[in-house]
Amino acid sequence: MEGLERTIASNGNYMLKVEVPRQRTVDLLLRLLALALTLVSAIIIGLSKQTKVVRVVVVASLPPLYVPVPARWHYISAFVYFLVANVIACSYSTLSLVLLLITRKRAGDNMMSILHSMILVLDILMVALLFSCNGASMAIGIIGYRGNTHLRWQKICNLFERFCGQVAASIAVSVAGALMFILMVAFSGLRLRNKSRS
Repeated sequence: MEGLERTIASNGNYMLKVEVPRQRTVDLLLRLLALALTLVSAIIIGLSKQTKVVRVVVVASLPPLYVPVPARWHYISAFVYFLVANVIACSYSTLSLVLLLITRKRAGDNMMSILHSMILVLDILMVALLFSCNGASMAIGIIGYRGNTHLRWQKICNLFERFCGQVAASIAVSVAGALMFILMVAFSGLRLRNKSRS
């Protein structure tokens, strides 16, 4: 039976040790979810743009000027970092998913242990990368939403509502992707702990 191993107890009787095949399925499912969430987040931020016509009064005696003002994701370096980080996390999710599917039956126990350890380290790096880009983007988003009276930075989300909504949705999806990576790290750590005990 697949997923079951026979081990000999100290008294000579056979015991069945159950290796949970669900762990592998959960790991693959979490990787697939992380891939989808980071991809969707990158697409949303990549498509976020809005142009508004703003009324500008130069001199009180002259009629006001109406100037089109665009808001694009690539105007703000934190959003560029956010997009690149999500693309990196999405690419890594794809690569790790393919690696785990290819080496599922072909590699030996030693090779799988090395691969799982390497993937665990890279998963931790993806958690750090995603949370750092999410934090940077949230900081810019809060300034755009509230402004900063001390620095005399005006809020812009009252003018560019759709753009700010797209950015907020992208950050929320990216945070969900980062949570998938945290769950992967937790499951990988449990798997390595269980292997070290056996």
